[in-house]
Amino acid sequence: MSRDLESTYRALADLDRPCYISRSGGRITAGNEPLPGAALLAVAPPLPPEKLGSPQFTRRHGLRYPYMAGSMAGGIASTRLVAALAKAGCLASFGAAGLDPHRIEAAVSELSQKLGELPYAANLIHSPQLPRRERETIDVYLRHRVRCIEASAFLSLSPELVRYRLSGLRTDPAAGVHAEHRLIAKVSRAEIAALFLSPAPEAVVTELLAAGAVTAEQARLARNVPMADDITVEADSGGHTDRRPLAVLVPQMLRLRDQAAIPGWPHPVRIGAAGSIGTPQAVHAAFALGAEYVVTGSVNQACVEAGTSPAVKGLLAQAGPTDCTMAPAADMFEAGAEVQVLSKGTLFAQRAALLSRLYRRFDSIEAIPQSEMDRLRTQVFQRDLDRAWDDTAAYLRDHDPTGLERAEADPRHRMALLFRSYLGLSSRWATSGSEDRLGDYQIWCGPAMGAFNLWARSTFLEPLENRRVADIAEHLLLGAAFHSRVTQLRFAGVRIPPACAEYRPSPLPEAVAAA
Repeated sequence: MSRDLESTYRALADLDRPCYISRSGGRITAGNEPLPGAALLAVAPPLPPEKLGSPQFTRRHGLRYPYMAGSMAGGIASTRLVAALAKAGCLASFGAAGLDPHRIEAAVSELSQKLGELPYAANLIHSPQLPRRERETIDVYLRHRVRCIEASAFLSLSPELVRYRLSGLRTDPAAGVHAEHRLIAKVSRAEIAALFLSPAPEAVVTELLAAGAVTAEQARLARNVPMADDITVEADSGGHTDRRPLAVLVPQMLRLRDQAAIPGWPHPVRIGAAGSIGTPQAVHAAFALGAEYVVTGSVNQACVEAGTSPAVKGLLAQAGPTDCTMAPAADMFEAGAEVQVLSKGTLFAQRAALLSRLYRRFDSIEAIPQSEMDRLRTQVFQRDLDRAWDDTAAYLRDHDPTGLERAEADPRHRMALLFRSYLGLSSRWATSGSEDRLGDYQIWCGPAMGAFNLWARSTFLEPLENRRVADIAEHLLLGAAFHSRVTQLRFAGVRIPPACAEYRPSPLPEAVAAA
C-alpha cells in the first residue's frame, strides 16, 4: 500500500479521534487534525466501539461493549469462554443445554468463584418433554444466584421460566419495581417475541403463587413487567434456525417492541441481532438496522476457549460460507425440525437425512427393508441395531422412563427414539473428539463461520491457536466502528479508496505466512 493510502487508513482507524477529509491544492487527504488552509469536505466524529449499540444494554448488564456470545449447547460455550469475555467487558452465556443439572451446577459455581461481580449468563433451553429438567436447572440458577439467563427454543412460557423472572422482582422506591433476574430471550418469530414483550401469563402466576413459588408481592408486580429485558433476533444461525434474513427480522421486531410497550415500565425491551454475524461488516450492518447489541455464535466455536474438540475446530477453520446444510434435529425429530450443521468434512447430514426418510416411510424398525437395515447397521449405528436399542433403553430408563414405557407399546415411537439416539450421540462425539466417529460429527454451524474465515485469512486470527474469543470480539467491534465511519463519509459524498475501506487485523508474520 502506498504511503498516502496507508495514511488514509490510519486516519480512519483512529477511532478515538475525528477523521477530517480535506482538499488542498487539488489533493484530497484524510487526517485526525484539521489541515490548515485546506477546504474541509467532510468529518467523521470519534466512534470508539463502546459507543456502538445501546448504552442501556451495557449499563443494565454491567458491560463495556454491546456484545454477547450466545450459548452453544453441551458446554461448547464453556466456563473458560464465558470468563474470558466477562473479563473483556462482554457478556457470554454458558452452554447449559443438554447437560445434566450436576454439571450445570459445577459450571455456575466455578463462574461465580472466578468472576465475582463480573456479569455472565447461563442458558435455559425449553424442554417441554422434560419439565423436570427445566425445574432442576432453574433450581440450580436460583441456588447459585445466577442473575441473567438466556432463554432459547421457547414456544410458550413455561412455569419454570416465569418462576425465575418473578422470584427476582422487588419494589423499588425510585422506579416502582426492580427485576433482579435479567432474562434475554432468543427468538426468530414475532408471535414468540410477543410473549416475552408481555407480562407473565396470569394463569401461570396464579399457579406459582398457589404453590408458594412466588410471593404475593411478586405476583402483583409481575403485571407491569415484561418477561424479557432483551430479545435476541436470531436469523441464519447454526443449530436451530428458520434461516430468515436479519434485514427483515430486526426492523419487524423493533416495530413490535415499540407497539407492545407496557405502561409504567420505564425500560423498553432491547432488541439484539444474531445469525450470520462473523465479520465487522455484518456487525456494522446489524447496528445500522437498529440492533441494540449483537450476538455471535458459530465463530466462537473454533476459539481456543470453546469446549469442543480440536478436530471440530480444525474442520470449522476450513469452512467456507456455503459449507453448511440442514439436517434433522434430535430434540424435535418426530416433528420434522431441522438444525443447520457443517457439511464439509463430515457425513452426518446425509446419514441423519436417511433416518428421517425411513421414519417417514415406515411404521416400525421391523418394517424397514433388509437393504436399508444393512445401511443402518454398517453406516449409521456401526453395530447391530438390537445392541443400539439396548443402550438407548438403558439411557431412557434413567432419564425418561415414561418415554421408554411408550416405546414398548408403540413400535413407531421406539424407532424414533432409536434414531434420535444417533442424532444425540453425534454431537457428543464431535465435542469429545471421538476418533472412530469422525464421519458422524454433528457440528452446529452457520454461514458466519465461513465468512469469518475469509476475513481472517492472512491475519493473525487465521491460525487456530490465535483465535481467542476476546480478541475476536475486539476486532469485530473495532471493525464495525471503522466501517460505520467509512459509511458516514460515503454518505457525505467522499470516495474511499478500496485499499483503505476494509478494516484489517494485524497481518500474519511473514515467516508464518510463508510456511
